[in-house]
Amino acid sequence: MLGDDAELTAAVLAAQDGDETAFRTVYRAVHPRLLGYVRTLVGEPDAEDVASEAWLQIARDLDRFSGDADRFRGWAARIARNRALDHIRMRGRRPAVGGDETELTGRPAESDTAGEAMEALATGRTLSLIARLPQDQAEAVVLRVVVGLDAKTAAETLGKRAGAVRTAAHRGLKRLAELIGEDPESTGVLDALPAQREPRARTVTSATVTHTRPRTQKDM
Repeated sequence: MLGDDAELTAAVLAAQDGDETAFRTVYRAVHPRLLGYVRTLVGEPDAEDVASEAWLQIARDLDRFSGDADRFRGWAARIARNRALDHIRMRGRRPAVGGDETELTGRPAESDTAGEAMEALATGRTLSLIARLPQDQAEAVVLRVVVGLDAKTAAETLGKRAGAVRTAAHRGLKRLAELIGEDPESTGVLDALPAQREPRARTVTSATVTHTRPRTQKDM
């Protein structure tokens, strides 16, 4: 693991040991992309509330998590997806994509490829185009490109086979390219998207957690 992944893994482990500053680091690193994913499920008006519910559960259940940065992103995405689906069932509403994408612009470094993707998505056009994809393709694209999950982890999040997720992401990106081609103002946006991540060998480290007190959104 190099760079941001190693730093995120270290922050997660420190947060599991009760380090509140480390937990805030984890939140700030993961939240923008997680919020973008939640928006694909519930739409803009409710995304912040659903994401907040997801983070409260993440904080509460952090002692049950074991793994590195990749696994943490997948684990957090599954929690967020469950909270979003609960919200959809409660409201009786269909999943939607839309709204303001400005939170996706946080970048760890000027040359960071994933950060450039966040900047591209934050133009306000790409996510609105993703809204026009079939839901399975929209989720696969956002999980793989925005959240940064590999196919296996994305599949675990969605409860599908990795091959199905790869296919949905491929078809979604192909259709997205077509939609961007039809929108002159979005020309070049897709070029900034990073390649989809593939699984790599992981070293899994477990940690025992002792929280001094429950975390709240204010702590984040």
